[in-house]
Amino acid sequence: MNPHIDTQARHWLRSMFDAAIASAQPAVCLPPYLPAPPRGRTVVIGAGKASAQMAQVLEAHWPAPLTGVVVTRYGHAAACQHIRVLEAAHPVPDAAGLAAAQHMLAAVDGLSADDLVIGLWSGGGSALLPLPLPGVTLADKQALNQALLRSGASIGEMNCVRRHLSAIKGGRLALACSPAHVVNLVMSDVPGDDPLDVASGPTVADPTTRAQALAILQRYRIALQPAVLAALNTAACESIKPGDTRLGPITTHVIATPDLALQAAAQVARQAGIEPTLLGDALEGEARDMGTVLAGVARYAAKTPSPRHRVLLSGGESTVTLRTPVPGQPMPAPGRGGRNVECLLSMALSLKGLASVYALAGDTDGIDGLEPVAGAIATPGTLERATAQGHSATAALDAHDAHTFFGALGDAVVTGPTGTNVNDFRAILIAATG
Repeated sequence: MNPHIDTQARHWLRSMFDAAIASAQPAVCLPPYLPAPPRGRTVVIGAGKASAQMAQVLEAHWPAPLTGVVVTRYGHAAACQHIRVLEAAHPVPDAAGLAAAQHMLAAVDGLSADDLVIGLWSGGGSALLPLPLPGVTLADKQALNQALLRSGASIGEMNCVRRHLSAIKGGRLALACSPAHVVNLVMSDVPGDDPLDVASGPTVADPTTRAQALAILQRYRIALQPAVLAALNTAACESIKPGDTRLGPITTHVIATPDLALQAAAQVARQAGIEPTLLGDALEGEARDMGTVLAGVARYAAKTPSPRHRVLLSGGESTVTLRTPVPGQPMPAPGRGGRNVECLLSMALSLKGLASVYALAGDTDGIDGLEPVAGAIATPGTLERATAQGHSATAALDAHDAHTFFGALGDAVVTGPTGTNVNDFRAILIAATG
């Protein structure tokens, strides 16, 4: 392995990742979408990993008085003067998130048609606003959320279930804002960029049904608490549908997307003389399967010699289905993993040290899984170095312990909270061979 190419490849990959994150910063993408101030009050609400930074930028550019409340993940707060910033748990909700949802509903109570509500929504908002329907407890929602996270269900499927068990999601917050005009500013972290799936759509109407939510839970064989099952079998859990005449005017702008982030990374590649190919911004599926498929694509591309470096860029959101223990055997210790590093480790195993192929996989919010680590880098020497240090890549993959694996090699990518969230980022660099 050429040490110079190894160092340069790591630099290029990290530069592309940083460019993707920079393109989706609220300071860059939010101001162009701000509406005109209303005749009445301006109330700001929002939830997600980027909501505090969005609120901070909004305050700096808003020419009139405003109030409001937003909730973000612990450690992701930003200082605001007029908008209250709360913190809560993610991905499993907690009581602080429930209280934040109640504060948000109180903030929009009693508005008029002259008032304006600006909604700041980004990925992670679903877990940060856990206000259950009557009869369902926070403990019920926590257990269900954990089961969904372990099941391998897609983000769209999880959010469909969440909307139908919530007193604030699925358009219910929009109804509470009526008759005020609601302007949603959305940073998409979901395949397809549907605002309905960002924070489970608190302020957009929901065409899905409780029957679909039940079907999803049955598909993944998720056991339900009696209170949850009872709620889903009543009409009261149906979300607010498009065309509901009780809703006030709603305008929605998707201000940052995974595709725009990939385009920013591609531009950095071109400036470095690297030929980019975009594989898509909405790749979904089991993380380890995605890693195998992407390795196959990289292997095919590497078969053709080229005088230019090339990079394959992709986004989207993979899932991880936690393996159940074998009956009669002890429960394995929980691994330190995330969907991006699991995908990357699977890719490295499939590539088997293929020369000239380097890869980075990371989450643009700076946190992959539960770890304050964005992702990792894999090189042609990853497996050899791991073996020399006594680490088994196969065992780490089976234990969902990829953060431990890459961290031991010094190949973790750490950014800290980035202030944005436009989903997963993957870059596979194929060094020039011809």
